[in-house]
Parts: sequence; C-alpha cells; structure tokens
Amino acid sequence: MKYISTRGQSPQMSFCEVLLSGLAQDGGLLMPKEYPQISSATLDNWRNLTYPELAFQIMKLFIDDIPDEDLRYLINKTYTKENFATDDITPVYKLKDNLHLLSLSNGPTLAFKDVAMQLLGHMFEYVLAKQKRTINILGATSGDTGSAAEYAMRGKYGINVFMLSPNGKMSAFQRAQMYSLQDENIFNIAIEGMFDDCQDIIKAIQSDSSFKEEYAIGTINSINWARILAQVVYYFKSYLEITKTSIERISYCVPSGNFGDICAGHIARMMGLPINRLIVATNENDVLDEFFQSGQYRPRAAREVHVTSSPSMDIAKASNLERFVFDLVERDATQIDALWSEVSAGKGFDLNGRIDDIHNKFGFNSGKCTHAQRIETIRSTYESTQVVIDPHTASGVYVAQQVALPNECIVCLETALPAKFEETIQEALGENFPVPRPKQWEGIEKKEQKFQVLPNNADVVKMFIRENIERSQQSK
Repeated sequence: MKYISTRGQSPQMSFCEVLLSGLAQDGGLLMPKEYPQISSATLDNWRNLTYPELAFQIMKLFIDDIPDEDLRYLINKTYTKENFATDDITPVYKLKDNLHLLSLSNGPTLAFKDVAMQLLGHMFEYVLAKQKRTINILGATSGDTGSAAEYAMRGKYGINVFMLSPNGKMSAFQRAQMYSLQDENIFNIAIEGMFDDCQDIIKAIQSDSSFKEEYAIGTINSINWARILAQVVYYFKSYLEITKTSIERISYCVPSGNFGDICAGHIARMMGLPINRLIVATNENDVLDEFFQSGQYRPRAAREVHVTSSPSMDIAKASNLERFVFDLVERDATQIDALWSEVSAGKGFDLNGRIDDIHNKFGFNSGKCTHAQRIETIRSTYESTQVVIDPHTASGVYVAQQVALPNECIVCLETALPAKFEETIQEALGENFPVPRPKQWEGIEKKEQKFQVLPNNADVVKMFIRENIERSQQSK
C-alpha cells in the first residue's frame, strides 16, 4: 500500500513515512493510492471478531511496513478494558427505534479522539525506536484533540508535544485536562485567536520544509492519515453490531467541525461498508452544512467564527474536507491544487455542478443545530432515555431526527462525556443536576496549570518551539 498527496506533487510514501510526516511535501493531505474492497462474505466472517481482532484485519490492509505480529501487538496493547472501561471499546446503545448512539467517550480523556490517539502513541514510539529517531509533534485543538494527544504521548521516549489551542475558548474542564499536565515533554500554547488561527499556524510551520526537517516536526491533528484509519474501525464495528446480514444499509450522523471523524466514515463507505447516508451535523459555524447543501465551500475568517456551547465544532476551515473533495473530483490533483489555492487566498470555491454526486454517489447530507436546539435535545433525550449526552452529540441527535427518512436506521456518533461540559448540561437539566464525572477527574479544574500564551503569529510559535527543543537537548 502506497500513499499519494491530494495535490499530486509529492513522491509516494509508505505508512510509517505518512505516520511521521503529517502533511505531504506539497502541502496536500496523504491518501491511500486505492481503497481495499471488503465483500459481504468478508463482513460476515468478521461478525464475531473482538474489537482488537477487527482493527487488525482492517488496518493490515493499509499497513504493509509494520510486520503483522508487531501490528497485532500494538493494537492489542491499545484496545483493552483497562484503557476503555469496556471490552467492547465502542459499544452501541439504542436511544429509540432506528436511532442509536455509538459510545466513543470510554477512553482516558473521555472523548472520541482517544480511540485513535491511544493507538498513535504506541505507533509513534514503536516506529521512532525502530528508526532511532525523535519527533516533535505539533498539533492544534479546539477542545478534545489536545488532551487525547497529550495523554497518549506523555512520557513517551523520543517525543515532545507542542499543542496549540485558542486562548479562553474551551470549556474549563477541557483547559484543565490539558494545562494541568506537568510532563516535561508536553508544551501547551494558548494562541490569542480562534481554532482556525491555530490550524493556520500548524500549516504554515508544516510548509516550512527546512524548519520541519531541522526540528523533526510531525503532526497529530486529523490531517495525520493514521488517525483517520484508526477511526474507520468503529464504523465497521458498529455496523456489524447493529445488523444481522451484510446486505442491510444503515446511516451515520456525525457532529463535525474539521471533517475528520466523518471522513473516516467516507473511507469505510468507499471500502464497501453498506452505509446509506453520511449526515454531517454542524453548529452555528455551518461552513460544512453550506457545502453539503449547495456545493459552495466558503471558509470564514477567524473573526466570523461563533463561540458556542459546542466548542470542538467552532471551526470554519475543515482541513479534512480536501480528502473527500479529492475523491469527488475523481482524484484530479491539479483541480485540488487550484481549489485550495483559492482557499489559501481567503476565497472559497463552488462545486454546485457536483451536488448530485455529493448526495447520491457519495451519500452525504447535512444539517445544523443552534444552542437552543442543543439544550432542548439534551433535555428531551434525558427525559425519554435517562441518557445524558454532551452538546456536540446533541447536535448530531438533533440533526439525525430532523433529516431522518422513513424507516432509516441512523447511528449518531458520540463526541465526549457530558462531564466535560458541565455548565451546558446544567443549563439543560437544571443548575443542581449532578453531572456524572469519573472519580479520577474530580477537582481537575483546581489543579495547577502550565501553559504559554502567544500571539497569533507562526514565527513566534516557531521561536518558542526552537527554544524549548534546544533547551531539552541541552538538559540531556
């Protein structure tokens, strides 16, 4: 299996090269040269596999430069009851007829990002040890990616993590979860701006090839293909859990800001998983809803981004959309390069002529959810099921109910544990409602926090990275 850039100007790469590189040399995103195809017979053979067994069967189709026995070891080390509180790893719960919840908040930091990030932590350590290398991981987070990455990489040999987040824009729990880490290899950078500013800084640094090479810069954001691959697994797992035969078709509704989680669903569908529709749920930052409704992609400026009660979706430039559009335009790298040149220039593009393919060939639909609708959905879901959902998941449940077709089975993907958004949950369920919180996270907001506030400037961030890497090297 080889990987190619969506921009078409980078050499083909192996999985381990992709794992450590992040963006392609030409600024594009890395994609498998082709999608392995899964037959109905194979799906039926997978029905009784455990989560680790299924993950191995899927991932080995995309990874041929890690020996099978080593890959199996890394997967088995990751997906344990100790790490995810259940042998099922990502269990499915029925909310009502034809509406299910895929539980993804069982990992160490209580968010769906753990499912991929825990595996990446082991993969990074394994590959770096084999190659006798070190890496400095650069990431941006709107809430959950940062903590998932940091808890997966803390204390890992040969790895430093520099995580950018929008200063003051996350929930108190999310900030405390990240900033309270005192590990020497973890560096939290609070940027004076929005998530999209953080993401733009990441891309600017990734595009500086000399800096990237000199300081061994890698990335942990969902632009890293390995994260998308790890998330593909739970689409297959949930499908096999819900259906009885492999001719049944079900749909998925996914809260989305950066288009990573639902991009994994697109990959699963392209592999042959019988997915009917992929429904994108946005909040007030509805750039993705607009695209999937009209074919027009109009990224907003950071100043236009709404700060909402679902902060992990407060994003106006969806990095992973490029992966889908690459398939939409039949992998025409020249067209992708032209389209994203417009995006880089602060403009957008119009693919209205492809809207039928978007909806019918690729199965995408969308909807948006406001704060008031999230609050009501949290309340009504609890009243009818006694299940408390976080505000991002509420966006998915709301949109799924709004766009559901007759007799359509829809699985909503959970984003995080409600405890991470206590203020919003209590707005919906009452100010004295006891939002459940795992014991190890009690009082997290009172712990000492370590972070550095920096301006929205890539050069300043590079200076901070350079100084800390050099200081770290001198102390060894």
